[in-house]
Amino acid sequence: MWESPAVVLISGIMAAGKSTVADGLALRQLRLRYDLAASAADRYASAGFAVVLQDVILGADLPAVVGRIRHRPLAVVVLAPRAEVVAARERNRSKKGYGDWPVADLVAGFRTGTPRIGLWLDISGQTLEKTVTEILARAWTDGQIG
Repeated sequence: MWESPAVVLISGIMAAGKSTVADGLALRQLRLRYDLAASAADRYASAGFAVVLQDVILGADLPAVVGRIRHRPLAVVVLAPRAEVVAARERNRSKKGYGDWPVADLVAGFRTGTPRIGLWLDISGQTLEKTVTEILARAWTDGQIG
């Protein structure tokens, strides 16, 4: 193990395994990443920006991160397409994020293990434009926190 504090920069050509290796090294940094993202969102909002923050935030981490974001108004939107749609998207992506894990199992675990806060959208059959329109129409009524 290296000394702390330290920075480890992982580099390499595409598909060399950078993301996989970095994820393996950075598991302990996840909570800090969420804290920093929440803090950055608050600072941008305080400076007058409308902030769009996106990350993979699952299970009990979702309400924890929501609690770390102090700025209000705050809307939470959870994209929850059907498992077969996620699997098809994954097959068609150049970067693979699920490895050997069955997508259906991950989606099921996400749906049962993540508290139903905010606006949950099944965007399985929607275009980007339809999804954005629905979020703009519903985020501040169905997804607003606090």
